[in-house]
Amino acid sequence: MDGLESDFNLKVVLVSFKQCLNEKEEVLLDHYLAGWRGLVRFLNSLGAIFSFISKDVTTKLQIMEHLRSGPQREHYSSLQSMVAYEVGNQLVDLERRSRHPDSGCRTVLRLHRALRWLQLFLEGLRTSPEDARTAILCTDSYNASLAAYHPWIIRRAVTVAFCALPTRKVFLEAMNVGSPEQAVEMLGEALPFIEHVYNVSQKLYAEHSLLDLP
Repeated sequence: MDGLESDFNLKVVLVSFKQCLNEKEEVLLDHYLAGWRGLVRFLNSLGAIFSFISKDVTTKLQIMEHLRSGPQREHYSSLQSMVAYEVGNQLVDLERRSRHPDSGCRTVLRLHRALRWLQLFLEGLRTSPEDARTAILCTDSYNASLAAYHPWIIRRAVTVAFCALPTRKVFLEAMNVGSPEQAVEMLGEALPFIEHVYNVSQKLYAEHSLLDLP
């Protein structure tokens, strides 16, 4: 990693997802977006291989930051308030993108799907043996999450790119939390926070039939 990433620590980022949920189990969007900004730093520190995801995520973060600072910002304090506001006021394109192509519900859904991929990949790094091939771990995680939403040509390009991924040891060291063994231990402590946020978001979207927004 270069000097710009020297103060990066993935544990801080993952634990920030713990702050996403308040006592009512509402997903606080400021903490959610902050967590994602840290994850983008992690992806970018590994080179250009993940740029296809990090660039798209950055665009989605900008959309959400605009909504959080806009005239209706009070409705975008949590995922629950956003869904209630946009669905209640018919601000979501449910069948095809038309009047509301960049609704908060659609935008967060894309972040939600990408979070699942990254959670699965990091869990794979945590539980795999030292000589595990990261290309296989990443491909398996991608196929279980984002692949279903990408056309064949994108899926093909992505899985080819994964073949150039660095070793498991390089990934663990890039987390900046010490030795590979310490990184594995950290993932075991911190990944449940991301999983909890994902599960709460998944349930909310399912309850409102929003999981397949165009």
